[in-house]
Amino acid sequence: MSGANGKGPRRAVLVTGAAGYIGSLVMKSLAANPRGLERIVATDIREPVSGELPASVIWETLDVRSPDLAELITAHRIDTVVHLAAIVTPGPGQTRELMYSVDVEGTKNVLDACLAGGVRKIIITSSGAAYGYHADNARMIYEDHPLRGNVEFAYSDHKRIVEQMLAEYRDHHPELEQLIFRVGTILGESVSNQITAMFEKRVVIGLKGVPTPFVFIWDQDVVGVIEAGIHGGPGGIFNVAGDGTMTLREIARKLDKPYVALSPRTVAGALSVLQRFGLSQYGPEQVGFLQYRPVLANDRLKKEFGYIPRRTSREVFDLYAQSVQPQGSR
Repeated sequence: MSGANGKGPRRAVLVTGAAGYIGSLVMKSLAANPRGLERIVATDIREPVSGELPASVIWETLDVRSPDLAELITAHRIDTVVHLAAIVTPGPGQTRELMYSVDVEGTKNVLDACLAGGVRKIIITSSGAAYGYHADNARMIYEDHPLRGNVEFAYSDHKRIVEQMLAEYRDHHPELEQLIFRVGTILGESVSNQITAMFEKRVVIGLKGVPTPFVFIWDQDVVGVIEAGIHGGPGGIFNVAGDGTMTLREIARKLDKPYVALSPRTVAGALSVLQRFGLSQYGPEQVGFLQYRPVLANDRLKKEFGYIPRRTSREVFDLYAQSVQPQGSR
C-alpha cells in the first residue's frame, strides 16, 4: 500500500449517505466492478431498500454524526471515505438546526473520524451552490472564484461553511488528502428533486428578462468521477458539470410545455403568500435561485483531473426528458 500522498489503488472504501440517490448508484457501481477493492462499506441512517443491497457490500446503519464512526472506520481498515451524506431538500419537520447538524457538524465528525482511523483520502461532494446565487456572479464560474453561498438557502450556506472547514483541515492535516467535487444540477432517468419538480409542472415558470441557465451533469458521470477518485485520481477541487447550458425557455420547449415569464416581483409576492398559508416550503428568496444561477466551468475537471463528462447538458436533459414524457409522445 502506498504512502500518505494518496497515490495508488484503494483497498477499503466507506460511503456515507449510501441510501441516497447518488450513494446507492456509487455503491452498486463499485460492487459491480470493484477493481481490486477488498471491502466496500456503506453507511446511512436509513436501512437499505430490501433486495437492493449488493451481496459484496457491508452495510452499517449509522448516523453520520455518531461518535461510533471512528471505531467503524478502524474496524474495517478504511483507507478512503466517500462522504455524500447531506440534506439537500428538507422534508416536513426538518429544521434549519437539524440541517446544520447533519451538513456541517456531520462533516466535521467524518473528518475527525478519518483522522482518528488513519484514512488516507476523503472524497466529498460539495455543490455549485457553494458559490452562491448573486447578481454579480461571473458568466462562467471557476474553482478559484470566491465561495459566498447564500444565508437564505440552507444548503448553499452549509456547503460554503463546510468548504471553509475543509480548507482549515487541509492546512492543519495534510496527511488526509481531500478531493472535492462541486457538482452542478444532477439529472438522470430517475432523478427527482427540487429542480426536476420545476420541470414537471404543467407550465414552466420563468422570470422576465432572465434566461435562467442550467448546467446539467449526468448522474452516471457523477459516479464516474467519484470512482476515478477512489481508484487513484488526484486530489484537489473540481467543478463537475456537463458542457453547455440550457435556459428555462429551452427546457420548456424540449418538454413541449408552455413557458410563462413573470416579473421577479410577481413571483416573489406569490411565493410569499403561498409560504404564509403553508402551501409552499419556499419563499420569495427563491427568485434569486432563478435569477442568478452559477454556471460552472468544467475545464479543470477535464484537463487536470482527466475526466471528460460523457454527456453534455443538452444530452443528459434529452435522456431525462425521454424518461418523463408519456410513451406515446416519444
